[in-house]
Amino acid sequence: MAEFRDLSASEKHYDVAVIGAGPAGTAAALRAAELGAKVVVLEAGRTGGTCVNTGCVPTRVLAKTARLIRESRHADDYGVRAGAPVIDWPTTVARVHERVERVRSIKREAERFDAAGIDLIQEGRARFADEHTLVLDSGRRVSADTVLVCVGGHSRRLPIPGAELATVPEDVLSLPALPRRVAVIGAGNTGAQLVTVFSSFGSEVTLLDVAPRVLMAADAAIAETVAASFSDQGIDVHTGIETVTRLESIDDGIRLHWRDAGEERSAEFDTVIMATGWPADVEDLGLELAGVEIERSAIPADRYFRTVVPHIFAVGDANGRDMLVQAAQFEGEAAAENAVLGANRRTPHHLLPAGGFTDPDYAGVGLTEEQARERDTDCVVVSVPYASLERAVIDDRETGFVKLIADRRRELILGAHAVGENAIEVIQSVTTAMAAGVDVSTLAGVRFAYPTYSAIIGLAARAVLADRGSE
Repeated sequence: MAEFRDLSASEKHYDVAVIGAGPAGTAAALRAAELGAKVVVLEAGRTGGTCVNTGCVPTRVLAKTARLIRESRHADDYGVRAGAPVIDWPTTVARVHERVERVRSIKREAERFDAAGIDLIQEGRARFADEHTLVLDSGRRVSADTVLVCVGGHSRRLPIPGAELATVPEDVLSLPALPRRVAVIGAGNTGAQLVTVFSSFGSEVTLLDVAPRVLMAADAAIAETVAASFSDQGIDVHTGIETVTRLESIDDGIRLHWRDAGEERSAEFDTVIMATGWPADVEDLGLELAGVEIERSAIPADRYFRTVVPHIFAVGDANGRDMLVQAAQFEGEAAAENAVLGANRRTPHHLLPAGGFTDPDYAGVGLTEEQARERDTDCVVVSVPYASLERAVIDDRETGFVKLIADRRRELILGAHAVGENAIEVIQSVTTAMAAGVDVSTLAGVRFAYPTYSAIIGLAARAVLADRGSE
């Protein structure tokens, strides 16, 4: 590690300074300390990052609440006389906050930092004064040989008139009451989950997106099934619109204006939620004073997470690649090793399972069918319906399927996608097999417990072998 020593009396010098105590920053700091570096973590807010405090964890608690409501509506089918469910919004919000604090108490970032000899400074935003020096809102100055920028991301508001009237996903819990009419702009993972939550809660929901379909990053067949489910639930879906033009305040809520097929349209809502992107939180970091540029709301970095300034690294959401917790953690560890050891460690981003808690759930890993066929027109693609799975029949959760994509010659799994009950857990099991290099024949020979949802993996693997055998 390069040595840098030019300190004023008010500065403290470190080997590694990490900006941000989310999943990327925490992993990076702990790994750097483990390798013997003197480390400081600079966090402007609460440790844990957006996902724990205002993102994934709160959304999952809301999804659990939505699930309870949906299940209770069908309780009579099993002889349970539960009555019509009613949402108590203040209690729901309180439960979310309580669960977030519980998760935070498990993670214990501050305690782990202290045990590892890492200094944690929470004195506001950290900004570069030069390529080695950071100044906090408090006025404190910190210098380091190496800086890892792990600042996470934030929701984006559309640059349209009245955008300030909208609610962003991390502020949903601040709504004073459950809205009767909700518009969600953005049909990606976050938007799709919020649509499901508010629909289950009894709100009238409208979903809008300029993309031609929901869940553009997902396998097309998965997205089609989720979209059909939305329609079945009475959600008003508008994809492929030209643009959202403006929001305006009216006496009883918000009027949303958009243009679709050349026509100007509008509707009134109590709440409009903008789930329209997740740029890195890199503005106002003083990066220009360190010689680092921003491109497309992120910091460009090479495959080893180094920026154009070799001792400054961009990790997790900051580099704008795979904005997922599971990616950020591995990136943080790799970047720390590269920073402290001068190594060139990369992370295997092709094996990142991701999905959402909609109704039904969905998930995927590896190549989509479209991507696989572009690379290999002879690949094997099979789909096994949930309706053929005994556990799904027992639970009355027969909607959905698992799709397995494999290399015909080598029997390697190229991708797996699922929509249905426990889809994310099912795909996680396939991810484990892919990471271990398990081929389809081996996977087909695995004995799964009965009756389980994961058993559908074996059915899919055997279907791939049957497809190959029919040549």
